[in-house]
Amino acid sequence: MKGVVLAITNEQIERINELARKKKEGTLTNAEADEQAVLRRAYIDSVKENFRTQVENVKLVDDKGNDITPDKLKKLQKKRGIRD
Repeated sequence: MKGVVLAITNEQIERINELARKKKEGTLTNAEADEQAVLRRAYIDSVKENFRTQVENVKLVDDKGNDITPDKLKKLQKKRGIRD
């Protein structure tokens, strides 16, 4: 799924929490456990992709205002049209 922006809805987060409560109570069915695993994976993938996007948009500068962004990151940013 690389390059795909994943989003998780508030409803999905609420469902994750609901299933977590049911698991804690010991009333989670096998079908719900499967659903919980899918939702958790989607949540984790979403967080990772959002974090990756944030890191890839970073520009590092020193105290004098010089760009010290690593070359690898600069190349990626140029490839994605973020940097000239």
